[in-house]
Amino acid sequence: MYKIMLDKECGCFRRSDMQNNITLDSKDEALEKALEMVNSMNNDFCNKHKFSLEEAGQTFLIKMN
Repeated sequence: MYKIMLDKECGCFRRSDMQNNITLDSKDEALEKALEMVNSMNNDFCNKHKFSLEEAGQTFLIKMN
């Protein structure tokens, strides 16, 4: 099981329809979903923050920069 987690939820994230702490069966599926989320957050949110992705074991951590 692979998890996608955000280190911090900004206001834009809380107002979006995205979810934190997602669990998926496949590493490829989790990576694809995490990259999709990061790209969407960087392109569609207010641009006060930038987001990046880190892999830590079976967790993909989306960090606010």
